Amino acid sequence: MTDALALLIVWHSRTGGSEALARAAADGAGAAGQLVRAEDVTPDLLVAAGGYLFIGPENLAALSGAMKEMFDLCYYPCLGQLEGRPYATIICAGSDGENAQRQLDRIATGWRLKRVVEGMIVNTAAQTPEAILAPKTIGADRLADARDLGAALAEGLAAGIF
Repeated sequence: MTDALALLIVWHSRTGGSEALARAAADGAGAAGQLVRAEDVTPDLLVAAGGYLFIGPENLAALSGAMKEMFDLCYYPCLGQLEGRPYATIICAGSDGENAQRQLDRIATGWRLKRVVEGMIVNTAAQTPEAILAPKTIGADRLADARDLGAALAEGLAAGIF
């Protein structure tokens, strides 16, 4: 999809939580959403999109390595080309998620993106090594929130609100 109004949904997941949230958001966005794994994102995809939803886990109080790698590879090639475009985020965390959210927001600030909704942090309460490494199941209410966010972002882009 290369429509300039497309919502690019970039995700990374290690245990399935962020993937479930990303798929729910893509369902909400419908045909206006393009779901792409972080490792498959290119600067061209970012430049072609009208807005962004970044979804990933917090690992050790930071963005997951794959999300950070995507930003590392795309940051400079996209610098000066994304200003003013809308973005939103979903962080899947075992407890807090705030530091990963701050880290992502600082990167978005460098690109001069415009946050259009407050960041969503989904707390899985995984605190033991076994729980942290276990596959995650996200509750229906949080999946509905992600679906609604995807729909709202797609509708806002289509209506020219953002």
